[in-house]
Amino acid sequence: MRFLISKLNFLAATGEFIILIWEVTAATFKRPPSWALIREQLYNIGVLSLPVVAMTGFSTGLVLAAQSFFQLSDKGLAGATGLMVGKAMITELGPVLTAFMVTGRVGAAMCAELGTMRVTEQIDALETMAVNPNRYLIAPRFLSGMLMMPLLTVFSIFMGIFGGYLIAVFYFKMPPTTYFDPMPIYITNFDLLIGIVKAFFFGVLIVTISCFKGLHTSGGAEGVGRSTTNSVVVCYTFILFTNFLITLGLNMLENATGWFS
Repeated sequence: MRFLISKLNFLAATGEFIILIWEVTAATFKRPPSWALIREQLYNIGVLSLPVVAMTGFSTGLVLAAQSFFQLSDKGLAGATGLMVGKAMITELGPVLTAFMVTGRVGAAMCAELGTMRVTEQIDALETMAVNPNRYLIAPRFLSGMLMMPLLTVFSIFMGIFGGYLIAVFYFKMPPTTYFDPMPIYITNFDLLIGIVKAFFFGVLIVTISCFKGLHTSGGAEGVGRSTTNSVVVCYTFILFTNFLITLGLNMLENATGWFS
């Protein structure tokens, strides 16, 4: 019986989440929120995330370059170090690690903020004053997340390639041309498309899941903490699962149609 109830609760929560996405999308494009609200979220999500995204991308590039060089040098393939760093950062590690960092820094804050507003009845007060919480609270975050996640991902990719360049050239004494020359040949527009598409969907997932968990918070301060933790865990899970689906889907589409070749 308890198992059945948990399954029904999961289905109900899934339905409510889908309805929230639909209502937020409708509220966003039917009557966009004010520019002041969007600008504030662009700053919070994008600009304030730059330091942690830069450190994450840079350190990842260092590790990728070092591991690639150690594994390839004894096989005479050290020249592929830059290609390995660029390919991995663009298609996989850049989007995923950026999404993880934004989830921890921004998603948790969104959930805690909306959760606190819910348990203190501030959202109920907005509804009483005929203010649509989806348009006022979630839509600015929704638009900002969709816009800033691809930009943050591109920045993370750049920092990763730059970090790999520094260790490859100045520590392993690799010629700069050897590091960069294979990239234009073997890294295609399709690879960049994969990274951007992933970042876009990750931005939607982070914002909607965090806001959904925040709006459904109950139980006072303890409930806020519990919702925030759950939102981060659920975001991480969906990011990893969605990463697999997008990779599989886009590559199958490319192999079947050749549109991006």
